[in-house]
Amino acid sequence: MRVLTFGEVMLRMCPEGNLRLRQVLPGTLNVTFGGGELNVAVSIALQGGDSAFMTALPDNILTDALIQEMRKLNVDASFIQRVNQGRFGIYFVETGADQRGGTVTYDREGSSIALQPGDSYPWAKACEGADWFHITGITPAISKSAAAAALLAVQQAKTHGLTVSCDLNFRKKLWNWEPGTKPVDLARKTMKEILNYVDVVIANEEDAELTLGIGAPHTDVSSGRLDLSGYEFVAKSITEEFPQVSRVAITLRESVSASHNNWGAMYYDLNIGSATFAPLSSEGEYRPYEMRHIVDRVGAGDSFAGALIFALNTPELNDPSNALRYAVAASCLKHSMYGDFNYATRSEIEALMSGSTSGRVQR
Repeated sequence: MRVLTFGEVMLRMCPEGNLRLRQVLPGTLNVTFGGGELNVAVSIALQGGDSAFMTALPDNILTDALIQEMRKLNVDASFIQRVNQGRFGIYFVETGADQRGGTVTYDREGSSIALQPGDSYPWAKACEGADWFHITGITPAISKSAAAAALLAVQQAKTHGLTVSCDLNFRKKLWNWEPGTKPVDLARKTMKEILNYVDVVIANEEDAELTLGIGAPHTDVSSGRLDLSGYEFVAKSITEEFPQVSRVAITLRESVSASHNNWGAMYYDLNIGSATFAPLSSEGEYRPYEMRHIVDRVGAGDSFAGALIFALNTPELNDPSNALRYAVAASCLKHSMYGDFNYATRSEIEALMSGSTSGRVQR
């Protein structure tokens, strides 16, 4: 299996611990790399898969540092386009605690990928030898040019016979490149066109409603109350509206507070005609992981997507139930790690799948 992903990578700037930006500036911030599609590529590589990441970046030392990091993590960086326009996008993260939610502040207008035309990327060469293509709804939200590139990307992937997955990832702060159009309306118009070329849809508990207008009945996401039966309805509705889509995965987050979440997911396969949930109790009932001391929830959805793609393409994991259990366990572990990337190994993920939840020191 070889997975190609396409999107923006940014500099992520974050205060130590749970400090706020106004507490530390002027001062020192932790700087790492992050971005939805790169996060997926890193997860796949660290779990033993073959992944490549495509983007456009300025031809400078920051791109040198990124490529060095990607090589260290075993992600193919050969399709990074070094260009003489734009810049690195930046985003600032404040980690929430208890009843104070986290915040993300973007500074990415005029980034290289926002300016780069879609036909400037070597799609045929990048798709050659690849089996799977992954993108998110963040990329077309960046700019009109990036939206056109995202559409061309999925079209080229299908032309070359790749399976295409898309994480809807609605970001209301980004969908503003068409003046006079509300973010939700612009997202729906754009993403519905992209989904005509998508085989596997990945979303969180509210993305489908915001991006596609398909909501789960009897669910109040803001209060953390989820009606599980409603998500099978959402998945079926997506496959009915978009005939190309045959599989839908939805992460299910119940937010008790910023530091305390319950975490699970649902997977629907049109060919089977039913949904499965994970994790399950010993009695076979849905019982989400309870995470009481979250270190960092940014990138959790990407870690789920990366692990799901890896599992679906790994023979001993690709049964729908096993693949979902694997993806949920991987993304649960991501909540314990600082930064965008999920450094959980396959053996650690499988240990959690098997019920090893005590967090004991491994000697």
